[in-house]
Amino acid sequence: MVIHTAADTQRTHNDIDVGVRLVDALRHHAGAAQGVPIVYKDLLRLARLLYPKDLILDRAVQVGIGAKLRFVEAFCAAHGLPNLAALAVGPTTMRPPAQYGGDWDADLRAVAAFDWSAIDAQLANYAATARAAVSARLKPRKERPADVSWYAYFCSHRKECAWIGQEDKQEIVNLIMAGIDPDTAMKRVQAARTEFGETA
Repeated sequence: MVIHTAADTQRTHNDIDVGVRLVDALRHHAGAAQGVPIVYKDLLRLARLLYPKDLILDRAVQVGIGAKLRFVEAFCAAHGLPNLAALAVGPTTMRPPAQYGGDWDADLRAVAAFDWSAIDAQLANYAATARAAVSARLKPRKERPADVSWYAYFCSHRKECAWIGQEDKQEIVNLIMAGIDPDTAMKRVQAARTEFGETA
């Protein structure tokens, strides 16, 4: 069951790269925890343990996890696999987002019972296809130019940016680095906060 939300906009290379790492973290957790959910923060921590020198993963924050989990769901759906993203839950409700469709308990059981050891080739092929489909207009930037671009936007839109916290800013800069303009990046993070809202 893929969660389709207002934040379903253009997929970026960042969404794909972090999404691939989350597939690995979630399948590792599925085997070790036998279907017990994992909160977003712990999922990112686990992924960083599995990929200790991954700079893109180091920049990932909870508020941006929705787009990455949609990549995980889309990969699982495309290959008829149990929905690994069912394991990822908000820290307050200990459940997936309200938009989650299907039978969550059944999905957790299916994820726990599945043998995830043979998906490497499928994941690599799916990620390559997804990368090829990323819009050519999304030209990646280095961190410094992205930060400068965000600061310029912020200075001219202070009132509209009053809600933005440190993690929100980090994800906005991540999105600008992925080629999204500052206004769209801010709106995407705002939508993610509403839809995947538990980022504390």
